[in-house]
Amino acid sequence: MSVRMRVNRSHTGNRRSHHALKEPRLSTCGKCGSKHLRHRMCPECGNYRDREVVDIVGKKADRMKRREEKLASMGVDVHADDEVEETKTEKKETKEATKKKTEAKKETTTKTAKKKVAEKKEK
Repeated sequence: MSVRMRVNRSHTGNRRSHHALKEPRLSTCGKCGSKHLRHRMCPECGNYRDREVVDIVGKKADRMKRREEKLASMGVDVHADDEVEETKTEKKETKEATKKKTEAKKETTTKTAKKKVAEKKEK
């Protein structure tokens, strides 16, 4: 059996110098201008080398149609998400209105306090 030699720090560093992660090489799509990995189709429009390989728009439309059918069969309102978004915006508006009211109250109370202090100084 041979004795194994200890590997010093510099040799370990030299070995590990090639372990660094590299950024992916990205290309720009000729049709839509989005970035994609080289030698792969564009995930946004489905083109590769100016040819449509996959009909992304059609697939997305089919997926949405299937989703709506599934939700309808379960008895869930398909357009409930729109109502939820409307209520969220209404809540935001009411929060903003209450913030404005509280800020106005704070301003008036500070003004009245300043007036009282000024009156006391005059006396």
